[in-house]
Formats: sequence, structure tokens, C-alpha cells
Amino acid sequence: MTGFNLHVTILNMKKEKSTTKYKSIINKLLNNNKINESTLTFIDSLSLEDLIALKLELSSRHINNKMYGLNIWSGTINIVREAILKFSVGATTSKVDAARFLGISYKDLLQLLKEYELWEYFKNERTF
Repeated sequence: MTGFNLHVTILNMKKEKSTTKYKSIINKLLNNNKINESTLTFIDSLSLEDLIALKLELSSRHINNKMYGLNIWSGTINIVREAILKFSVGATTSKVDAARFLGISYKDLLQLLKEYELWEYFKNERTF
């Protein structure tokens, strides 16, 4: 096998293992026309805390600011974990890298991906 063919073979192997590559929440939302570049610029200027508070306030408008009984304090942990899990899928190039990024085992990552149904969320994104 020549050096070039070996290089191509290694690249193809990497592509097969890169199961999270190109899974971007930004791209997904842009492609679905839910955001645009000016929205991203605006969001970038906000702190995470302000963004969360803004989303909560917007969500509560639909129910006349009465969010009683939603147990938001306890649910926050799952909301944040899902957001971090989505980010890890978009920020890494493989499931193994995503698990390392999160500091969990590969097996635990697979369970979380199933539990949070992330492959369904990213199903129309480009993958290799």
C-alpha cells in the first residue's frame, strides 16, 4: 500500500468513527429558519443567566405568567444536562470524544443519548 492510499484509508476510517461531526444546534436552527445571523449576534451579547431568564419569561407569557406547579427548580438539572449533552455532540467529532469531553464513560454517553433522544433531534443533520 502506498503512502497516499494509507492516508486515504486512515481518513476513511476516521470518517466512519466521526459520528457526531457536523451536528450543530446553530446549523439546525438556521436551516429550520428559527434563527438568523442577527439573532446569533444578539444571543452572543447575553450572559447565559440572562438568556435563561429571558426564555423563562417568554415561556411564561403564554400562561399569563403563572408557572405554578411546574417544579422548575428540580427540572433545571435535566434542562442544563440536555443542553450540555447537545453541545458535546456538536463540539466533538465522535461519541468517544463526546464522552471524554463530558467526563463520562462511552456506555453512559450512549445511555444518555438514548434517554434524551438526541439522535432523533439531530436526525436531519449531515453525518459521516
